[in-house]
Amino acid sequence: MRAQSISTARLSESELDHIRGLIEQRSAIFLDSSRERFFSTRVREYLEEKGLPGGAELLNRIRASSVEYEAFLETLLTQETSFFRYPAVFEALESRILPEVQERKFWQSPRTLRIWSAGCSTGEEPYSIAITLCDALKFAEAWEIEILATDISRRALRHAERGAYAKRSLETLPTARLDNYFTPAKHGYQVRPRIRRMISFVQMNLVESVYVGKIDCIFCMNVLMYFSEQRRLSILRRFYDALEPGGYFLLGHSETLSHSPVQFEPVLIGGYRLYRKPGAKPAETRRAAALVEGAQ
Repeated sequence: MRAQSISTARLSESELDHIRGLIEQRSAIFLDSSRERFFSTRVREYLEEKGLPGGAELLNRIRASSVEYEAFLETLLTQETSFFRYPAVFEALESRILPEVQERKFWQSPRTLRIWSAGCSTGEEPYSIAITLCDALKFAEAWEIEILATDISRRALRHAERGAYAKRSLETLPTARLDNYFTPAKHGYQVRPRIRRMISFVQMNLVESVYVGKIDCIFCMNVLMYFSEQRRLSILRRFYDALEPGGYFLLGHSETLSHSPVQFEPVLIGGYRLYRKPGAKPAETRRAAALVEGAQ
């Protein structure tokens, strides 16, 4: 039995404030009042798990040890995800974004396609992106494809890099996709090597100014809510700068850029709102499109 329980652990409002402040200072993650109940519950659960008598002891531990701090932070990061979690997003990727990229880059050599999964969690999102590319991209072998998958959580990235998932995680996938892109494994399925090779998994905190090169499309699903308004704006500006002209920025269904000063163009496809960086050259893309159609 554990030495302490949730009911006996001492945790004052002041200690919660200090823990919250330390997290924002070190990781820039801002746990606002809308997540107060979630935050206090997770802290109490961690105290119970570690057998700590109260918040003061937890503060001492996470201040003294980076390993302890990261282990604690992991408990506060919601890793809720699934394959093709938002079908409308992947439909937009297939029907709108990829055709535009093919038109825009028809004359380039090499033809590069780079997509960033920002906040990739345990890997379901970048693998879903890779599968969509393989299914939808014409002459995929003629492209240099890279999916950059980043997350602050080392534990989540280790899971993602393994590419192993339980059967229940893949129940919604059509049989053809399951057969094409996964192999049976001991406790479920393993992502095939050709899909795994398309993805680079990198630990990254989005507030850090890291050069990622030019990107054609950025997925950032339910991640910006973890940052203060000021930091969200800074991250959005970095995303905007990283995107190619005509590139797309994708948010979760409940998120919006309606009050953001960053000048994305909203595009509505099948009820899903995505955002486009202005600047592509329509005449050039139309010419490429005509040539592509003529080659069919």
